[in-house]
Parts: sequence; structure tokens; C-alpha cells
Amino acid sequence: MQAHALKLTSIGNSVGVILPKEVLAAHDLAKGDELFLTDSPNGLLLNKYDAEFAAQMAIGRKVMKDRRNVLRELAK
Repeated sequence: MQAHALKLTSIGNSVGVILPKEVLAAHDLAKGDELFLTDSPNGLLLNKYDAEFAAQMAIGRKVMKDRRNVLRELAK
């Protein structure tokens, strides 16, 4: 895993981050793509949204909610 130093810069009335072209290419990112910034125990985490993964997680959450008692019994 390679670390990249990023600098905050003014973009209009906002502040933004410029991603190096090597990072964009390595992660198949382009202008207009959506990234998600989350707090993590180790600091900030920047992720590319994955619609397929989000759909799978939604299904998993529904199963866990619908089958809560069964899962609780299995965990014993």
C-alpha cells in the first residue's frame, strides 16, 4: 500500500483535494466519479462507491433483520 500526500486547495468557495493522475488511473477513477469519505479508527477512509456491493449489503441487512432469532441461536 502506497501513501500519497494530498494538499487541500481552494475550489471556488469550497476546499478540495487534488488526486494525482497515477491514483486516478490505478483505481479507475475519472472526473465526476463519486467517492465516499468515512471516519475510521485509523483516520479518514476514502472509497469508491460500488453499487453491486451496496445492493449485496442491503440484502444481507434484510436477511439479518428477518432472521435475527435464527442467527442469535446459531451464535450460541
